[in-house]
Amino acid sequence: MIDKSSLGRHISHQFNTEIEDLRERVLTMGGIVERVLADAVEALASGKANAMSEVKAEDRKVNHLEVFIDQAITQLIARRQPTASDLRLVLTVSRVIVDLERIGDEAKKVYRMATRLTDSRGKHADAFTEAENLGQHVQKMLRGSLDSFARLDPEAALQVVREDDKVDREHEEIIRLNMTYMLEDPRNIKRAVDLMWAVRALERIGDHARNVAEHSIFMVTGHDVRYVPLEQVEEVVRAER
Repeated sequence: MIDKSSLGRHISHQFNTEIEDLRERVLTMGGIVERVLADAVEALASGKANAMSEVKAEDRKVNHLEVFIDQAITQLIARRQPTASDLRLVLTVSRVIVDLERIGDEAKKVYRMATRLTDSRGKHADAFTEAENLGQHVQKMLRGSLDSFARLDPEAALQVVREDDKVDREHEEIIRLNMTYMLEDPRNIKRAVDLMWAVRALERIGDHARNVAEHSIFMVTGHDVRYVPLEQVEEVVRAER
């Protein structure tokens, strides 16, 4: 005779193991994306970039992980039919991996622009310094969003959401600075445009990091805070305290 309570505990344990495996793979994916972004920002800041081959190899790892996790989610839903908070976690994972893959793509763009800007660091160094600061800012946002996901911490996620407006302002300032250089001397146009493409990619990374943080808030609270004012996000997080 089958012990139904024992069977239930066994199934529950298997499900929890599968859920935890999904979370770990997301964090592995996030770690790779962090490394690619760090390398891209360093290349942009130093004016010295290696060949794109390593970045492309890391990007392929990210893409393969996205496909693997997506397939695992489909199988888990079909087998376990999760509900309530378990379903929220699975949905969050499915959203987070999309944003992480896009962060990887944007970081690759930054690195590509850095290879084109090699040895340009000494020209209009203030613009490159501002770009480096922006890069460090979005790195901090990405790290915070992954941390909030790992620790199920809506407070940490809220802090990431708050930082996004600051990143937007930094991005706009760099664009204005580069426009000034372009107007001063047409010979600056190519370099300025390449740098603007790089900082645009960094700004988009900030947007995706914010998305990851918002997904984490949804996972914990059950409230979808995408596309809502910051004040409403703060209210949701306060209610969870």
